[in-house]
Amino acid sequence: MMLYRMLAINVDGTLLRSNGRIQSGTKEAIEYVRKKEVYVTLVTSRNFPSAKKIAKALKLDSHIITHNGAFIGNSLDQPIYQNRLSEEKTFNIVQVLENFECNIRLLHERFSVGNKMKMPGNIIAKAVLGSGDPLFYPMQFVDSLGDYLLDNPVAPPKLEAFFTNEKEFNNAYQTLTEAFPDITVSNVDNQRQKLEIGPRGVSKLTGLRILSQQLGIPLSKTVVIGDSPGDMPMIEAAGLGVAMWNSPKEVKKVADWVTRSNDQNGVAYMIKEHFRKQQRIDFLRTIKIEK
Repeated sequence: MMLYRMLAINVDGTLLRSNGRIQSGTKEAIEYVRKKEVYVTLVTSRNFPSAKKIAKALKLDSHIITHNGAFIGNSLDQPIYQNRLSEEKTFNIVQVLENFECNIRLLHERFSVGNKMKMPGNIIAKAVLGSGDPLFYPMQFVDSLGDYLLDNPVAPPKLEAFFTNEKEFNNAYQTLTEAFPDITVSNVDNQRQKLEIGPRGVSKLTGLRILSQQLGIPLSKTVVIGDSPGDMPMIEAAGLGVAMWNSPKEVKKVADWVTRSNDQNGVAYMIKEHFRKQQRIDFLRTIKIEK
């Protein structure tokens, strides 16, 4: 039986229930697996403060992978890795996006700035609430993000753009990918509503590889639990890739294991079912099974 030394868990749709709360039993399950000396990390597109708040609720002090892999660490001040869009690149991307009907949000690890686009309330709610709790993550909305950046240049790990029109979404996606070959543009929700934009090469899998190297734990000894197409490369690369029951079919197809849904304690169930068979690493070393 393979002995796993790291557990990487996606946040939204995986760790959290549909209502945004931590699943019952999850804290106990994570404490259970940590007692077996398994390193537990979170992997998320969320900003660092939002992910850190969840980590604290789970009593995790480990490094976490945030902003889709662009910001990794256990504190704001001393990340072990960060990759940013340059100030100039950020300004140029915003200039392009302002030609389309969309809500643009610039996501720094300490704050966010967005444009005051008149869009349906549910889209604005997604833009605001999807990026962290506004009560502890400073948010500002300005008339023109381009004008704001002229006076206040920012080099963020990530930008987001929200659309209500599929044609506008498609045109913006095509324009960005053609104009900026050195950035990563991804459609995260598969519904033609949201684009995430970051430095080239940034992904959850890249972030997991960086943390894996830092800790000296190979991906072959890592369990990944996720639910979205953006988690698929991690699930495929892991020693044990786990999909949530609420995942799309294509995610389940690449997984080694499918657990219950995020509203049915899928993470806690998987941890208890799998890791109950695994002894503590130190114990196995004493009997010469694990090196």
